[in-house]
Amino acid sequence: MTKKAGNLLASIADPDNLRLAFWKARKGKSYSTEVETYRKNVEANLFQLRSELLSGAIHVGQYRYFKIYDPKERQICASAFGEQVLHHALMNCCHDTFERWQIWDSYASRKDKGTYAAIEKAKSFTRRYTWFLKLDVRKFFESIAHDVLKHQLRSLFKDASVLGVFDLIIDSYEAHPKRGVPIGNLTSQYFANHYLCSLDHFIKEQLRIKAYVRYMDDMILWENDKEILQEAYLHIKAFVETQLRCELKLPQLNYTSRGLPFLGYKLLPYSVKLTQRSKQRFIKKMRYLDEAYQSGLWSETLCQRRVLPLLAFVKHADSQGFIRNTVKHQRERTA
Repeated sequence: MTKKAGNLLASIADPDNLRLAFWKARKGKSYSTEVETYRKNVEANLFQLRSELLSGAIHVGQYRYFKIYDPKERQICASAFGEQVLHHALMNCCHDTFERWQIWDSYASRKDKGTYAAIEKAKSFTRRYTWFLKLDVRKFFESIAHDVLKHQLRSLFKDASVLGVFDLIIDSYEAHPKRGVPIGNLTSQYFANHYLCSLDHFIKEQLRIKAYVRYMDDMILWENDKEILQEAYLHIKAFVETQLRCELKLPQLNYTSRGLPFLGYKLLPYSVKLTQRSKQRFIKKMRYLDEAYQSGLWSETLCQRRVLPLLAFVKHADSQGFIRNTVKHQRERTA
């Protein structure tokens, strides 16, 4: 059993760690009025945060809510910038403890992992196996049970002060009574990713599934025998409902030769396609960038910075023809 982490509060409240947390929290947000206001009195603000951490008088729950449609409607809950600094300060020191419990095959919110690493691993399994089983949790972030999450965290940490801060953060938000963590918080990414760790170990160690990839709550299992996946699904469903008190969406069980939808791509044994939804998103975003540039709303530098991740996403698929046609139509529209 992995040893619980303790005596972390001093490291979290260390001035150098708080300065690093501020730098991480402000990255990409230097234009924000809230960030600039915090920066002007940064030492005083960090000293106050340090005092709150050491005294246990942490203030959390100052959220701003807005919706995005990327690709489906989601409610984002953005915490105040000072709380974002707190979250980074916590995870600077707690990251390694969370990481020790992760299996190799989990790819979300982890260093040297991420979307494209998950896609590459899924591609290799899709070439080697005949069947796939794709699972995900219904309204995952909204359905995380606070008491289950707190119990899990107490299996990781023994520092009562740190657990107290985690409890305050968890209790500061509810999508439903005693359920939910806000999409948008750094701590939520860690909490949600860890919430399914026990399921990962169950799938790998109890069910003995060799070919498995998880990206947050998107889970894929591969096998050459359909019946093995059917039986695995029944065990996983029972585990999710009883141990995690969540609900799975309807499973997708199919031949790999018919294409596996995963993270915006359609994976086939020897090719990778963009899903229709991903194509529509790319076209919509490219049009928005072009309009923002043509109207003078955004500078050329800003547009270039925004377009690079869009191009990187589509270039991970066999999409050369699609990119050419999209660029051609864009030019025709603005000619």
